[in-house]
Amino acid sequence: MIERTRMMKEKIRLSVDEARALSLQVLMRQSVSSAHAIVITDHLMDAALCGYEYSGLPKLLQLINNPKWKNKTTPIAVTYESAMSKVIDGGNHSGMIALEEASNMLIEMAQKTGMAVVGVNNTWMSGRSAYFVEKIARHKLVGLHTVGASDLVTPFGGAKPSLGTNPIAMGFPMKDDPLVIDLSTAAFPGTELDFFALLNRELPSGVALDIHGEPTTDPMEAKKGALLPFGGHKGYALALGFQALAVLAGSERSPNHDYGYFFMAFKPDLLMPLRDYEQSLQTLIDKVKNTPTLQGVDGIRIPGERGQALRRIHQKNGIELDADIFQKLKSLCS
Repeated sequence: MIERTRMMKEKIRLSVDEARALSLQVLMRQSVSSAHAIVITDHLMDAALCGYEYSGLPKLLQLINNPKWKNKTTPIAVTYESAMSKVIDGGNHSGMIALEEASNMLIEMAQKTGMAVVGVNNTWMSGRSAYFVEKIARHKLVGLHTVGASDLVTPFGGAKPSLGTNPIAMGFPMKDDPLVIDLSTAAFPGTELDFFALLNRELPSGVALDIHGEPTTDPMEAKKGALLPFGGHKGYALALGFQALAVLAGSERSPNHDYGYFFMAFKPDLLMPLRDYEQSLQTLIDKVKNTPTLQGVDGIRIPGERGQALRRIHQKNGIELDADIFQKLKSLCS
C-alpha cells in the first residue's frame, strides 16, 4: 500500500515493511552482503521512524554517491586491546557497519569490567549517533559517543573548513525509554546539507559560508564553502575537543586523518545502585518537565522524547518520503 499525500512537496507514504524492502533492495543491487544490508537498513529505518527524514532512506543516496563507497574494503579488525579497551580498524566499511560491531564489543566489555572505551578509525558516515548510545543505554549502561569527521565546518572566525560537524551523543538508562541526547557542533547538520542540496532547498540564514567566505543560503555553495559552528566560539571549542578524541581513536590511520569515533560506556553502579540512579534521574526529568513555561509554550520537551514518541506512531502508520527521493531510490533497484 503506497499512499501519495500533498504537503509542501509531494510525499510518498510507505509502510514499515515497504520501506525496509526498498532499502534492502537498493543495497543488494549495490552488491552489499545481506548481513550488512540489514545492519544499514535497521539504522536508516530507525532514523526514519524517529522523524529524521534526511537520516532515513535518503541517506542511501548520500552513502552510495560517496567516493569511499566504491573503494576496497577489508575485514573489520581490532588493532589494539586491553581488558577495558579496543581500537578498531573499520576497513573502509560504512560507519553504520563498523560502529555496529564496535558498539557491540563496547557493551560486552563494559558489562564484564564495569567500564570500557573503544576507538574506531578507517570508516566513514556512521549515521545517527543517538542510535548507538540508545542501544548502550538499553543495556543499562551510560554511553558517550563523539565523532571527528571530514572537514565541513570552519573554526570560529575562519573562512575555510578544517573541522567536522563533530557530534556528541549521550545515553542514560532509565526504567522505561532511556534519556538520549544527540547534537552536532555545527550550526547545520552535514547530512541535512546534502539532503537540502539534493532537493534544491534553501538553507536557513547564518549557518553557512560560500567558497569566498561570504554568508550563503544556497546548499551547493555551502558544500563548496563551509558550515559554521553552532554558538560561535563555544561550538568551535567543542568541535576541537571532539576532534582531539578522534585523534585518540586513531583518526591518523584514516585516509584523510579526519574520521575517528570515540565510545565510552560504564555501569551506573560504579557510583550508585542502578535502581537508585534511575529513580534519581526520573526525579530530575520530572522537575525539568514541570518547569513553568513562557507564554505560548505548550510544555518542556526532553531531548530524544519526540523521536521516541514518533517511533511508536510511525511503526503503526508508516513513514513519509519525498517523492523525488523515492523515484531516485526506485531507479537504483532496476
